[in-house]
Amino acid sequence: MRLDKFLKVSRLIKRRTVANDVSDQGRVLVNNTPAKPSKQLKEGDIITIVHFNKSVSVKIVKIPTGNVSVQEASTLYENVE
Repeated sequence: MRLDKFLKVSRLIKRRTVANDVSDQGRVLVNNTPAKPSKQLKEGDIITIVHFNKSVSVKIVKIPTGNVSVQEASTLYENVE
């Protein structure tokens, strides 16, 4: 799954266009490397988002295959300290 789509589906960023903009600005890192919106993700990748003066790091637990409900969204990742 693409990075921008995962960020939207997992509700880490509310809109895919915002996810694209943040990625294009180099504020999204995948495994400590700046990533473009089209970066293909896999389970175990660590995403770090620097957005609005705060930093969030999460580890991908599951890549969804279809639509994801609001309740399921938080099960796709786990917070990394």
